[in-house]
Amino acid sequence: MVPANIILARSHSNMPETQKLPLTKPQEKFKKKFLNAFLFRLHALSNVPAGFVAGMKLISLDTNKAVSTIPYKYLNKNPFRSMYFAVQSMAAELSTASLALLAIEGIVPSVALIVVDLSAEFHKKATGKVTFTCTDGALIFDAVERCISSSEPTTVKAKTTGTMADGTLVSTFYFTWSFKQRAA
Repeated sequence: MVPANIILARSHSNMPETQKLPLTKPQEKFKKKFLNAFLFRLHALSNVPAGFVAGMKLISLDTNKAVSTIPYKYLNKNPFRSMYFAVQSMAAELSTASLALLAIEGIVPSVALIVVDLSAEFHKKATGKVTFTCTDGALIFDAVERCISSSEPTTVKAKTTGTMADGTLVSTFYFTWSFKQRAA
């Protein structure tokens, strides 16, 4: 059985992108935890140690958009004096994963998620801090809603773009997330 607050969120799935879906209490708690710098660093240290060492951070998160950053530093560079592509990939994934995790938080029965495809385009050398922005929250929440209502696995392709402080577009990543409802 789906909690009433999930049904409420579902009824708003056709909202314009500028409006935000209401969050459930578990989703609010998740958001608060992930946006707390100290708690996020603890989470990264225990679950994504490479991300911890690289210095990735989640800057903002709501039902429409997530923003993550990764600094350019000695540990993140490659021999070409730019940021290593795998380091960019970690921070890019964080911007889409945080939306996916927010969307499934508190759902009963729970929903499993996994990346099933990844593609990337590299436009310029990343020689400074890179900020990744994913604005596909509505698509992700809608995919989770379809998964819940049909009890069938659902996929969604989320786009995130990486820019440096001066606005230079350095990379674009596409992560395809698969959602599957677990047995009750």
